[in-house]
Amino acid sequence: AINNLNKLSFAAHDCLVDLGSYSQTISKKKVAEIIRSISKPRRAALSFANDKEVSSASYQRYTQALDMSSIPDLVKVKSGLVVRRTNMRTYPTNDGVFDTGGSKELDRFQETALFPGEAVAILHRSQDREWFFVRSFNYAAWVKAKDVAIGAKSVVDKFRTAAPFLVVTGDKVFTAVDPHNLDVSELQLEMGVRLPLVDRRTVGNNVDGQNPSFSHVVQLPVRDNDGKLKIKTVLIPRNQDIQYGYLPYTRANLTTQLFKFLGERYGWGHSYNARDCAGFVAEVYKSFGIILPRNSGQQGMSTIGKTYEFTKQSTTKEKLAVLAKLRPGDLIFLPGHVMVFIGSIKGKPYIIHDIAGLSYIDKNGDYYRGVLNGVSVTPLIPLRLSKHVTYVDRIYSIKKIR
Repeated sequence: AINNLNKLSFAAHDCLVDLGSYSQTISKKKVAEIIRSISKPRRAALSFANDKEVSSASYQRYTQALDMSSIPDLVKVKSGLVVRRTNMRTYPTNDGVFDTGGSKELDRFQETALFPGEAVAILHRSQDREWFFVRSFNYAAWVKAKDVAIGAKSVVDKFRTAAPFLVVTGDKVFTAVDPHNLDVSELQLEMGVRLPLVDRRTVGNNVDGQNPSFSHVVQLPVRDNDGKLKIKTVLIPRNQDIQYGYLPYTRANLTTQLFKFLGERYGWGHSYNARDCAGFVAEVYKSFGIILPRNSGQQGMSTIGKTYEFTKQSTTKEKLAVLAKLRPGDLIFLPGHVMVFIGSIKGKPYIIHDIAGLSYIDKNGDYYRGVLNGVSVTPLIPLRLSKHVTYVDRIYSIKKIR
């Protein structure tokens, strides 16, 4: 049922791409369109960390770094696997840029992140040759070339679809210490990462100096000196939070997975080695094999699951009636944010969500504004976007994934 759900999702949503059937040749015009859909100046005024303005000259420099003139008439798409957690960026730069006069925690050039073992289609390279523009299953942006190993598509596809497989079910899991192979030693793996599982009986009694009897034996991609893909046998200690195959999709498991992130700091676009509201939700559902779009708006507007849609004319009473029927794990959307229903106390709904700010009317009738900046449990009804606008006012979609 989950496989069928994913097939329908990939067929219905342009933001999701099946890399197995992704075209191996793309026209220059199309590649340029994909890059420019991400790498473009923002309408809002931005500043660097030192408060200096991101000027038109700055954008010209970033645009030049795209090296668009070097795109051939027909691009031969390369395949790769991510070898370590890496950021996906608006432009091929690590420069942090922020809303002028706003928070210095929301880097507006930070798009999202990719994790070890994830497959990508490589479409272009930056002028300085240090960045790839890549397409993953749910996003396209710039990543550091040193974090991707290039290999034959057949090898990448085999790795991506291998069975049997292991799934990371902890918020973060680490491979065993390997003093002989530092690229895979204590490598951080994120919830939902899927890795080919190796039969322990086939690797003998010594894997890089450690007996594998008390570890899970998996495969991970590594880069050789030329950036080419190699597949390495790696150990993950049995004390790590992993699962053979995907977790059974039950409400108990779903709630358990959500709470594994409780207290993690909020990270816009997966910054701070963390994640944001949509990434939090997507990675939890991914541990069950359910694929969701990357951004909250894409998730909320998708056809995935049973959806209750609301308009500006929808009343609070109508929304509360749907909220009263929710079960743990159901998703609640307002513009730019997604929350997960976890239950009610005395008829009042509670949510878990990855959130930066916190606003409500306190017991004295005053408008309070503060911060949470992490995965938090809160009541839903009191939360406000402003003094006169509540979260419930702005709910536009409620989604049940059954």
